[in-house]
Amino acid sequence: MRWVAVMFDFDESYLEVEEQVIVRAVQTHREAYADALKAGFDVLVSLLLLFPLALFAFSLLLLNPFFNAGPLLFLQRRMGRDCKPFIAVKFRTMRPEAVATRGAFDGVETDRISWLGYVLRKTRIDELPQIINVLKGEMSLIGPRPDAYSHAQTYLKSVPGYAQRHRVLPGISGYAQTEVGYVEDFADIARKVEADLYYIANYSFRFDLWITWRTLCVVLGRQGQ
Repeated sequence: MRWVAVMFDFDESYLEVEEQVIVRAVQTHREAYADALKAGFDVLVSLLLLFPLALFAFSLLLLNPFFNAGPLLFLQRRMGRDCKPFIAVKFRTMRPEAVATRGAFDGVETDRISWLGYVLRKTRIDELPQIINVLKGEMSLIGPRPDAYSHAQTYLKSVPGYAQRHRVLPGISGYAQTEVGYVEDFADIARKVEADLYYIANYSFRFDLWITWRTLCVVLGRQGQ
């Protein structure tokens, strides 16, 4: 009967390894499902917003010559997923300048914001053209807000955790935008990064829907910057 004892004398750690493999597989499946749900939601909502985008664009083309003279759109090189650059599209809210002079830790150049631009920023309508970036796969509706690429390069060197926030697609709105708000100095940027990392660590489709609701509250309350 000795061979029987040998047959059943197996290493129990094998079961623990198998259990870990199963848990990881289930987790990976859930993450893939959540990613697919998020991508589908992004595309669907962005397509629905194309008509409002066209309507606002046409209206601004008529209003800009009187209240915000200059180009309709503002194109800016920003840092996206995996720290790669992309061109973000916005409705222009400031008077054009030949050379950008704002530094990474400087405040908003409020003296350059036009009256019409102020309204666009307060209502967050200036961000609406970024649904084009979403449809191109460069952004998501919800995620860490992308910074200007030159500023982001500075933050990579000085703000702990800043690189990790680029593991996901940047968003038109995000947890940091609704709960932290506009940031300027180093301490504020560090708080924004902390909020972004919290979002990434606790991501779920339900969390995205909650942030979407909070974004609507900010827009309706005209709390934009």
